[in-house]
Amino acid sequence: MSQDKKNEERTLGNHLASRLTEIGIKDLFCVPGDFNMTLIDQLIAEKTLRMINCPSELTAGYAADGYARAKGVSAVVVTFMVGGLSIANAIAGAYAENVPVILITGCPNSNDFSSNRILHHTLGLTDFQQELRMLREITCHQATITSLDFAYDQIDGAITAALTHSKPVLIQVCSNLSVMKHTLFEQCSLPFALNPRPSKSDCLKAAVDASVKFLSNSSKPVLLGGADIKVARAEGAFLELANASKYAVAMTPNAKGQFPESHDQFAGIYWAVLSSEATQEVVESSDAIVFVGPLVNDYNTAGYSHNLPPNRTLKVEPHRVTVGCQSTFGFVEMSEFLTALAKRVQSNTNSADMYKKQHQPASEPEELGFGGKLKADVFYHHIQRFLQKEHTVMVDTGDALFFVAKMRLPEHTRFEAQMHYASIGWSVGASVGYQTALPDRRIVNFVGDGSFQVTAVELSTALRYGLNPIIFLLNNRGYTIEEMIHKGPYNQIANWDYCGFAMDLANGAGKLHTARVKSEDELKSQLQQISGIDLEDHCCFIEICLEPDDCSKELLEFGARLGPYNARPPVQV
Repeated sequence: MSQDKKNEERTLGNHLASRLTEIGIKDLFCVPGDFNMTLIDQLIAEKTLRMINCPSELTAGYAADGYARAKGVSAVVVTFMVGGLSIANAIAGAYAENVPVILITGCPNSNDFSSNRILHHTLGLTDFQQELRMLREITCHQATITSLDFAYDQIDGAITAALTHSKPVLIQVCSNLSVMKHTLFEQCSLPFALNPRPSKSDCLKAAVDASVKFLSNSSKPVLLGGADIKVARAEGAFLELANASKYAVAMTPNAKGQFPESHDQFAGIYWAVLSSEATQEVVESSDAIVFVGPLVNDYNTAGYSHNLPPNRTLKVEPHRVTVGCQSTFGFVEMSEFLTALAKRVQSNTNSADMYKKQHQPASEPEELGFGGKLKADVFYHHIQRFLQKEHTVMVDTGDALFFVAKMRLPEHTRFEAQMHYASIGWSVGASVGYQTALPDRRIVNFVGDGSFQVTAVELSTALRYGLNPIIFLLNNRGYTIEEMIHKGPYNQIANWDYCGFAMDLANGAGKLHTARVKSEDELKSQLQQISGIDLEDHCCFIEICLEPDDCSKELLEFGARLGPYNARPPVQV
């Protein structure tokens, strides 16, 4: 068969599928609907693209979020309007957290766009731009394919935007076009450049010169890592600078796991007033804070209680550098800057030495005795010993985040949390997506009972596709984090039979191990079982029973600050 003939036989759906596989996507999350089923047929005809059916658009979106965090990009397919708006919260979270998700929605027949007809799944209007306008604010690029003539460029433009900006994009495909053929849909490599934009050499040199001068005048410089290190794909360059500088290295909570916590220079998590005394002191007393990848909000600063004076801060963002209150240099890429600075920085161990002198290892929790009720600090103490290098820790919004932030992760252990958008229930779907992308990494998921009730059905996807996450359901009978911020009867929820619910979801399919843990002895037994070979291929669902008021001191402090911060009276102008 000639190449021309082969190209003529390619459909829009074939072309989109091949584009997705070319950027490394092997799994497609989807929820079918009458406007997208023909499109899904075409997409999964691509033999290297596996379909992952999810029970709801919201959880499909969370799964796509997790997949993209592991793989670098993901794709999810839903139907028009009812699907697009159902997934909107997950896409908004991906937008806020800089996660590149390609959202594909099937939409009405191209002939209906100018027919003046009212269709189902709409708001009862003849205007079919509704979904586009609603999703525009949470995607960085939108493409509505109503004709084959521009589809090639529209698809490539959307994919380019997702990978370049590390944000979600929207591709809408009319229901009748996915099976149509066009000579433009040829099998070829992506024609657009996806390499990082190089820095302007003069700007890079000026930024490094100014930074070297700034640091040379300091006696106790520190490195502070933020979430945008990952966005800029600069983890390696950040480590390179740390090794060259010998500075103490602290990380913000939304950047946990982006620097090896077994490293000799690691100085803990800087969470403003929620930090350990040694970490807070070494960061805030520094006369030169190299803040790399800053993403600051009220959550990761405990109500803006941080103390990072601009005149003592060298701020390194993905595309620019700001030296104190003096100069800002644009067209400077983070990785290139960090590597260049590493070659010229003078090593200084003062801050690292200071941290080691002040750091006090966490004390051992008291033994509970046989049958004693399990306490949160005891639980996390045992989890610290349980974690392994092949684990990826996924933590939902709640008190677990405060406990896990204090843990020292083993080398090569990964960490993921939705620290900025903080949508409860995110971790359940995200765990499914993450392990789908990286099946050799076992997920250890910490999720509260309130968060779990939002997206519990996604557990069925893990079972259906043979995944083996370890889910610790932290049952303290309510929204404890909300109760610590603002007390009210609305923070109490129904207490499910969680293990029974999990077994019902399995319905005999998949490998599932469940247990309800109420004491330290039961916890030790379960952790030993999970670590054994008999359960290494099982999805393990462990309900941890805790008292409602059993929480971390950090959550108490966080709630005491965030509640009043939210309740500030209007400023009188």
